[in-house]
Amino acid sequence: MLHVIHHLVMGGLENGLVNLINTMPAERYRHAILCVENYNDFRLRIQRQDVEVYALHRSRVGIWRMRLEMLRLFRRLKPAIVHSRNMSGLDALLPARLAGVRACVHGEHGWDVGDLDGSQWKPALLRRLHAPLIDRYITVSQDLARYLARRVGVAQPRIRQVYNGVDTTRFVPRAADAPRPALPDGFAGPQHILIGTVGRLQPVKDQATLLRAFARLRDTQPGLWPRLRLAVVGGGPLEQALHDLVAELGLQQQVWLSGARDDVPAILASFDVFVLPSLSEGISNTILEAMACGLPVLATGVGGNLELVRDGVCGRYFKPGDVDGLAALLAAYGGDADLRGAHGAASRKIAMEEFSMAAMVNNYMAVYDSTARHA
Repeated sequence: MLHVIHHLVMGGLENGLVNLINTMPAERYRHAILCVENYNDFRLRIQRQDVEVYALHRSRVGIWRMRLEMLRLFRRLKPAIVHSRNMSGLDALLPARLAGVRACVHGEHGWDVGDLDGSQWKPALLRRLHAPLIDRYITVSQDLARYLARRVGVAQPRIRQVYNGVDTTRFVPRAADAPRPALPDGFAGPQHILIGTVGRLQPVKDQATLLRAFARLRDTQPGLWPRLRLAVVGGGPLEQALHDLVAELGLQQQVWLSGARDDVPAILASFDVFVLPSLSEGISNTILEAMACGLPVLATGVGGNLELVRDGVCGRYFKPGDVDGLAALLAAYGGDADLRGAHGAASRKIAMEEFSMAAMVNNYMAVYDSTARHA
């Protein structure tokens, strides 16, 4: 099984791939990972010792030289299945077929950065052109499955929608009176109400809207304000810009920008409310992890978020970029411990019953086995 992804770094798609490899029975498939660009120490999260990772550095060597190297690699490795993912992965399909690979699966895990709602013609055309090279599709959301059927013209029987799974033994709720050692001083007191988000600091994640909404509470909730704290967890290209925005808004004492962390389960369990302000999403692993930690979730009503969060049951939706709407939700949840508890308990229940890691792995293996059998 050769997995083709853009790069192997901290991210939702990449985390899902690592979870899949770590959880799938070792005797069923051997795995290798081919990165269109590169990888970093995130690869060390792969627990199996027999997984090779390759990097082709497309932006440095050019697309045609990269495709030639792919052809050589496919001929040498002779994978039974190539599983490409997202737009970058399409580049692997022609070399795979020329190398004699008999089974190709393609995954769609979220919208392209330049096409946040699937309305652009060029990405749809590129997918149409590559469709004859693909045996089966896997999408992480119903939203993306509809896109493939309607915009790309893929026949419905070729599409399998598989939700991401979450490790509910690793992401667990914190007891109400438990300490919060993962947090810095001034954020972990029993009196503090911690609002938090986790994600790469890039424009599509729109952490700036969360910062601005949080700042509104200083004026609208003066009695609650001294207890409120905000954690923005993750690294990325907007890290300095967000530090600057925190200073501009005068939030230095109540906002923690943690940078990239490797103790996310402990940090998530320390939150009281989870927020995902993204402009676009496939199926968010961080929403699932927050739900497994028993947190109420406030999320934008976009993409796969609508398939995870039960509005009014385990959280609420708000419009992308809606500072006032998000501020109102932060005030409602920040000021009502009973609401947080009820919606957090519902989150945990949904995560355990509907988004287990075992279900995800079994669904992927069913697609792989069927595709290999009919190749």
